[in-house]
Amino acid sequence: MIAIVDYNMGNLASVKNAFDLLGEKVTVESDPDKLKTYDRIILPGVGAFGDAMEHLSSRGMDEAVREYAASGKYLLGICLGMQLLFESSEEFGITQGLGLIHG
Repeated sequence: MIAIVDYNMGNLASVKNAFDLLGEKVTVESDPDKLKTYDRIILPGVGAFGDAMEHLSSRGMDEAVREYAASGKYLLGICLGMQLLFESSEEFGITQGLGLIHG
């Protein structure tokens, strides 16, 4: 099972449509407690780093993604979603990221 992390930002529909075209079943997931039940998760993104981290944090998705990554399961970040995996960003000021990748 594959989940697309819904944190109220990004290209959710585009990512879901791509998987639909491939014949893969995906779920757009907004419940942080359910992330651990998936085999793979995708962290999409379009927009500003700081806003994205604020949305992730306000929904509890930041900790859920960190815990998921620590489990060793597959995690894919697309565009801004990949950037969020880093320790921080200097876009519009310094903002802490998820800290999963050095940089």
